[in-house]
Amino acid sequence: MAVNHERAARAVETFLSAVGVNVEEENMRRTPARVAEMYAYLFGGLGRDPAEAFGPPITAEAGGFIAVRGIPFFSMCEHHLVPFYGTVDIVYQPTAGRIAGFSRFCEAVAIAAHRPQLQERLTQDIADAVQRGLGASGVLVLCRATQLCMTLREGGSYGTETTTSATLGTFESDKLLAQQAWNLLLPIVTSHSKAFPLGEGGARQGDGKGGEGTT
Repeated sequence: MAVNHERAARAVETFLSAVGVNVEEENMRRTPARVAEMYAYLFGGLGRDPAEAFGPPITAEAGGFIAVRGIPFFSMCEHHLVPFYGTVDIVYQPTAGRIAGFSRFCEAVAIAAHRPQLQERLTQDIADAVQRGLGASGVLVLCRATQLCMTLREGGSYGTETTTSATLGTFESDKLLAQQAWNLLLPIVTSHSKAFPLGEGGARQGDGKGGEGTT
C-alpha cells in the first residue's frame, strides 16, 4: 500500500503542535518525518492478505496435528494507536499432507499484525489465513498479549496479559479433535508467559469474544 510520507509528516507535525509540543525545538524538527516513516512500517500489512504468506504449500506425509508455538508479534491498538504485543501459537490439521515451513507462519502473523488491530480480530485473521492458505482441516490459534493502552493510562495494571483464541474447521465442530489440539498447547495454557515482562502482576485472561481487555 502506497504511503504519502510528506502528507503523513505534516499531519504528525500538526498533531504535535495541537497537543502543545514545540516542533521547532532542535531535537523535534525531524520527529514528524521519523514518525511517518515508522508508521509506514507498522502499518505495512494494510492491503495485504496474510494467507499470501504461505504460497504453494509443501506436500508431506503428515497425518497428525502440527503445532507452531511462540511466534512473537507486535501490533497497534486501533482505539489508541499504541502497541500491544506478545506471542501466537498455532495448531493445525493438514489436509492431504499440505504443510508450510515455520517462517511462513511468522510472515502471516506479521502481515495480520502490521495494521491497526484488535487482539480478538488478529487472532481470527491468523486462523482464517492458515485455513485459506493451507486448506487446513482444522485450525486453533492462541494469542497472548500485553496491551499498552491498559498499562499506560492512569491506574493501569502492569503485567496484565490478555488471552484470546479462535478455532475453525474440525477443531470447531469436533470436541474430541479440539481437545487433542488444545493438549498440544497445554504447557502454555497453564503457565503465565514471561516473554514480554513489563512489571509484576498476575495474568488476566479474556474469553476471545471482546471486552475491556482491548479497548
